[in-house]
Amino acid sequence: MEQGVTMLPILLGVVVISLSGVMMPGPMFAVTVAKSYRSPLAGVWISLGHAVIEVPLILLIYFGFARFFASNVVQLVLSLLGGGMIAWLGIAMFRARTEVVKGGKDLPYNAFVAGIFTSGFNPLFLLWWATIGSMLVMKFLGFGAIGLVVFILVHWLCDLVWLSFVSVLIYRTNSLWGQKFQEGLFITCSLLLIGFGVWFLVSGFQIAV
Repeated sequence: MEQGVTMLPILLGVVVISLSGVMMPGPMFAVTVAKSYRSPLAGVWISLGHAVIEVPLILLIYFGFARFFASNVVQLVLSLLGGGMIAWLGIAMFRARTEVVKGGKDLPYNAFVAGIFTSGFNPLFLLWWATIGSMLVMKFLGFGAIGLVVFILVHWLCDLVWLSFVSVLIYRTNSLWGQKFQEGLFITCSLLLIGFGVWFLVSGFQIAV
């Protein structure tokens, strides 16, 4: 009981920090918006794909591998591979924008895979876990395995709730928007992905130099 009481303020901090991270516009948010045109469950699937990368990463940090993800070599590899992959997601979204908006086509990748790609190939995501995330994980070392499980569930639920909210909102309201506005939204999301991809590539080349 006493452990639960002392864990509560730490968990509240986890909720605030987790939500501030997932609510920031980025590759995963952009893909969630686009995939939500076809299904209100897109956010659920993207958050599950996200968890495929995130949970093992949390476990590695918990067992002392945070420095590995902060190394220049790892950042270089992830920046080059991730930049190319995320830029491709954006280009595919841009090309499919008209067909998706008119209702005859979906993006060439599913929501679950999109969640994996926008997490595993995002250097900023891994750097966040090597710094801020590892600090949060360390706060649960004293609570044992139960504390770790609670931390993972609370953090993932923040992702799930926010992305699900976005999905349901987009799915239920997109028919009320004009076609030009919808295409503009797709163009914005695709440019966001391409922009992040180029930024990651440039960052990788800067690390190499």
